[in-house]
Amino acid sequence: MPKEQKKLAKEIIKNSLYMKAKGLTPGHSGNISARVPNDNEVETLSFLITPTGMPYEDLKPKDIVLVTHNETTGETSWDEKGLAPSSEWQFHLSAYQANSAVNALVHTHSNFATTIACANLEIPPFHYMVAAAGGKIIPLVPYAIFGSKKLSDGVAKAFKNYKACLMAHHGLLTGEKNLAKAMELTEIVEDLAKQFWALKQLGEPALLSDRQMNDVIKKFQTYGQQKGQENN
Repeated sequence: MPKEQKKLAKEIIKNSLYMKAKGLTPGHSGNISARVPNDNEVETLSFLITPTGMPYEDLKPKDIVLVTHNETTGETSWDEKGLAPSSEWQFHLSAYQANSAVNALVHTHSNFATTIACANLEIPPFHYMVAAAGGKIIPLVPYAIFGSKKLSDGVAKAFKNYKACLMAHHGLLTGEKNLAKAMELTEIVEDLAKQFWALKQLGEPALLSDRQMNDVIKKFQTYGQQKGQENN
């Protein structure tokens, strides 16, 4: 395994152990991937992903699977002499294809996000932080069995405009420019889901308007440590 890929594999394992320790996903459910830069002339999309059905505590860098998709032929492959990738590799591929700004993905079965997803609900703009997922809502992808093309197609549709989505009767998927930010977004969405669930106990939540959310989305573009300036 090349040095940079090994470094990325270690980061995937670190984040896998973190999400397990934080109770973001039970057992060895869920999965994490990271895009691998393409240095070849051939038009390919490659990413490292956790293997299927293996406890996170047992993972070694060599266990993280390199999946390569040839954009010209449509063929997807990995080293069949090694471990098989997560059964969800298809929706990871679809999310990367749909959103070139996403370089890392975290999939969890976290309690509150999964509860909302199992109620067949999207997360509406009850709080301005919903915009952290890239838009005015956190969308819901209709149910399809795990590992299916139908599910990956739904994820692709969501990731064209968002960086997170709920998957009905399944869980949560978040994507960002790196693993640290993808994990941070996972925790943000889980917290929003918890707040939304609590508000639903009181009745229908009051929502921010389209104009108010547009203002938030615009402000998020210059929020935080920007190059050459600092923002509160």
